[in-house]
Amino acid sequence: MKTKGVQNNQVNIITLGCAKNRVDSEDIFTQLRANGIEAFHEREEDSSQIIIVNTCGFIESAKEESINTILEYAQAKEEGYIQKLYVTGCLSERYREDLEKEIPLVDAFFGTRELPRLLKQFKADYKHELLGERLNSSPHHYAYLKISEGCDRPCAFCAIPLMRGKHRSNPIEQLVQQAEFLARNGTKELLLIAQDLTFYGLDLYKKRNLAELLEKLAQVKGIEWIRLHYAFPSGFPMDVLPVMREYDAICNYLDMPLQHISDHMLKSMRRGINRERTEKLIAQIREEIPGIALRSTFMTGFPGETEDDFEQLCDFLQQTRLDRVGVFTYSHEENTHAFQMEDDVPEEIKQDRADTLMAIQQEISLEKNEAKIGQNLKVLIDRKEGGYFVGRTEYDSPEVDNEVLIPADPYFLRQGDFVQVRIERAAEFDLYAVPIEA
Repeated sequence: MKTKGVQNNQVNIITLGCAKNRVDSEDIFTQLRANGIEAFHEREEDSSQIIIVNTCGFIESAKEESINTILEYAQAKEEGYIQKLYVTGCLSERYREDLEKEIPLVDAFFGTRELPRLLKQFKADYKHELLGERLNSSPHHYAYLKISEGCDRPCAFCAIPLMRGKHRSNPIEQLVQQAEFLARNGTKELLLIAQDLTFYGLDLYKKRNLAELLEKLAQVKGIEWIRLHYAFPSGFPMDVLPVMREYDAICNYLDMPLQHISDHMLKSMRRGINRERTEKLIAQIREEIPGIALRSTFMTGFPGETEDDFEQLCDFLQQTRLDRVGVFTYSHEENTHAFQMEDDVPEEIKQDRADTLMAIQQEISLEKNEAKIGQNLKVLIDRKEGGYFVGRTEYDSPEVDNEVLIPADPYFLRQGDFVQVRIERAAEFDLYAVPIEA
């Protein structure tokens, strides 16, 4: 840290949690810069006197990380290394009163919908003329595009509606404008995110309108990949599938969190779907888009989960052979519907079950990767790391999915370039490849 007494108005924004939080931080960053304030996003070797921590409050581990980060900067303020500390985001929205009492060194707390009030701390105005513009904190070649905010789903375990409010779609023209702005600044891949993509448009257009949005985005010049994250299985809009087939820019990739598969658990979780309908939906999607990569997320240890429920989930994974899987353990969250239930699955069993699921998926992933040996694939280069260029296929999202490793010594590749490669060998979650000579 810098020495005490140095005065400057530089702002550093620290982002915790999901990609939706990252987009919120980018909005703060963009507004501050537009007001002439020197702002940075997670700058290393920071010398900023003002810190904004954008928090996550989804599950217990995320809350702990957010609180520890706030405390770290509160101590820095107490020791005179920074002048101002502001906290925003989901944790602040959910626990503001408690946080104000427990961490008085924070200058102000803000909720998830209080950007104008945050800007007033800097004597800055919210600039509506920036609508559609956003400075990108990800590597320049990909960007997250948040198409809606909040959620109307009644899932028993989820605290997101408490922190983000009701579902609110962003207008198509605004999203297209933002995509065009990003494309002009070098973005080639858009990752569409929302708490639930499938609800898109119901509030604005009185119908599920994801298909029309995709058509418009797929025609934005410079955007070569569009990726869909967080599609709720119940009420999935099937008119999206023909659009995915029609436009090459839309990746054959769908992130659809299922959470569980036993009817007992799905009903208790209030997911609005059962196993039979889930399996039928997956079969329809695979029939409509052969070769599509399906990603899902599952939860272990929800209240009342029995050994039979868990065995059904293991059986489902082995039979359905999803391409990408993430697993997390249940967190008992205040003010959710499930908080009324007894958190009766011990933590060690929750974790053991999560580990078992990931072991099953590891074998499936290895088998699917080995089947790609000898294939030629289009890869987007994300970075150079160690002795490799690291990229992704259209079947993989950044940070959470498989990667393609290309030896760096014999080749010259650039971040953000698309490269045709041949897959030469495979591991559980990585592919090894060489470029195909043009």
